Amino acid sequence: MNWDDLRIFLAVARAGQILGAARRLELNHATVSRRTTALEVALGTKLFRRLTTGTELTLEGERLLEVAERMEADLIVARADIADEGEAVSGTVRIGAPDGFGVAFLASRLGGLTALHPQLAIQLVPVPRSFSLSRREADIAITVERPTEGRLVAVKLVDYTLGLYASRAYAQRHGLPTGKEGLRGHRLVGYVPDLAISSSLDYADEFLPGWAACFSVSSALGQVEAVRSGAGIGILHAFIARAHDDLVPVEAVAPIRRAYWLVYHESMRPLRHIQAVAGFVQGAVEKERALFG
Repeated sequence: MNWDDLRIFLAVARAGQILGAARRLELNHATVSRRTTALEVALGTKLFRRLTTGTELTLEGERLLEVAERMEADLIVARADIADEGEAVSGTVRIGAPDGFGVAFLASRLGGLTALHPQLAIQLVPVPRSFSLSRREADIAITVERPTEGRLVAVKLVDYTLGLYASRAYAQRHGLPTGKEGLRGHRLVGYVPDLAISSSLDYADEFLPGWAACFSVSSALGQVEAVRSGAGIGILHAFIARAHDDLVPVEAVAPIRRAYWLVYHESMRPLRHIQAVAGFVQGAVEKERALFG
């Protein structure tokens, strides 16, 4: 059993399909399939169940995954130890973030990081979804909850506020409620509940039990634009809403607070380019902490 076979095994396990693994590895589909089968033959056991939708790890495959990830982590540490500390920070770092934080805050600031480290490539994936660090969907993830499982490093970035907002045009046409129950007489904008990436983001009932949105958008920025268009009253990130002069706060219900966390896999801790990016994001947030209040 050699590392190259385990590398292919890891890619298939993380992608959940041979074709997806082949794309990530930039190998032929047939090659990945053949090497995976050869590894199973060498070990005398089935590592994957082949399904019409992809692959699924067997119990033996789950056990090998733990071993392979430990070996991968050891290799990462060894490379970091051997690397010349005088080298420029280089490599590619993918950051997965909720779209509100990723687009409204990070995107306009990361250019400063790449200017500081010209050999560093940043991939920002700001979409309303969660990222699996164990599957290497991202190197660093910005989450709205502190992870409780896995070998992960989690650093709290900042608390942020969510509140009710309406467009000035909507307020002029329909007025604004003065209490929670008054919201029931207004058109409401919300998120798609079953697509919330975290239970902490299923917060509509905290503003109004039985919140019934007439327009739902599964994106924080999409909700902002819907409210700006006059579609109704919505629950928006205060640090985003305050940047738009055409939005006004609705004081019928007090704002609520949530938090952003910066998370990466423990095996990435020794890597200079990971630490450079993590440190930059933490510094950028700290510098503008008042923005999130």
